[in-house]
Amino acid sequence: MSTPVKIGIIGGGLMGREVASALARWFVLDGFPVRAELTAVCDLAEKQREWFRQIPSVRLLTADHRELLSSPEVDVVYVAVPHNLHESIYLDVLNAGKDLFAEKPFGLDLAAARTIAEAARASGRFVRCSSEFPFLPGPQRVYHAARTGAWGKVLEIRSGFHHSSDLDPTKPANWKRQVRTCGEIGVMGDLGMHAVHLPFRLGWKPKRVYAQLQKIYLERPDGKGGMTPCDTWDNALLHTDVEIDGRDVPARFEMKRLAPGETNTWFIEILGTDGGIRYSTKEPKTLWTFQRGKEQLWQRTDLGFHGPFPTITGGIFEPGFPDCFMQMWAAFLSERAGLLGEKFGCVTPEEAVLSHELFDAALRAHTGKAVVPL
Repeated sequence: MSTPVKIGIIGGGLMGREVASALARWFVLDGFPVRAELTAVCDLAEKQREWFRQIPSVRLLTADHRELLSSPEVDVVYVAVPHNLHESIYLDVLNAGKDLFAEKPFGLDLAAARTIAEAARASGRFVRCSSEFPFLPGPQRVYHAARTGAWGKVLEIRSGFHHSSDLDPTKPANWKRQVRTCGEIGVMGDLGMHAVHLPFRLGWKPKRVYAQLQKIYLERPDGKGGMTPCDTWDNALLHTDVEIDGRDVPARFEMKRLAPGETNTWFIEILGTDGGIRYSTKEPKTLWTFQRGKEQLWQRTDLGFHGPFPTITGGIFEPGFPDCFMQMWAAFLSERAGLLGEKFGCVTPEEAVLSHELFDAALRAHTGKAVVPL
């Protein structure tokens, strides 16, 4: 039996606990060649740290991330902290000689993303950025179908991520609502990686962008009886051109915190002259494909449980967020071990920087009400 990869977490909140859940169910992966276990957790809040005490493999709980990074019980570090802390902590991880699984968006801004990517290259450590939804069966079908070129000339692409929790004006503000902690890019940093991961992996890189950005609620309750300013962008529509087979094709990327009726929806649609495809997590079992003939035909496929990496779960069952999150981790550890092959992989540092180049250009496009080249 191989020695397990020892995982440390910096940031034991919502996503840190999802990592713990995925690693605790690692045996669900059928015949997966890499073992993994959670060994160390860092969080400033004692209550957050205490939650991890129930996990037998965790041997270190600390409020000091440097203590975690100095531990020989850690090989890989997953970091899920506010965006303004990404650059300093990611660099600390690399300087400590650990591999890094970084939460999006890979820094507060473009300069930070470039600094992190250069440090990753110089360190020689294995570094990837998170984006889990493309590991669901539907997006995987979209990805593999797009690579065949069977849709003729691509006419347009639409990819995005919507949710609606911020429609409630009484929802207290958190760090994602303020530029100093979330970054000027706002919702683009929060949700943008979800929208661009699959198109970027297909080689569809924006050449220019026109952006429509919205700030809806300029203040929210501060949780202490008062109000606090909210200065990040809530919604973003990025209208771009990507080159496919020597032709410019319209591609629209959508990121919305205020999308009525959307709890948490990832979607993609690709239309061509001979066919097309459409998928949304709103209907997680359903894949729509278009065929051109004498009649215009949209066909519905009922999907089962088939991720990139085999599991013990029966193919007739439905996958959910914990499953695509585990598949993402399997891709990370598989690629780290040199075993990914032709399977879909996690976001690379280069793709993370490209996303920031797009978001930075979008800010300038919106300010100038102009099309900005990348």
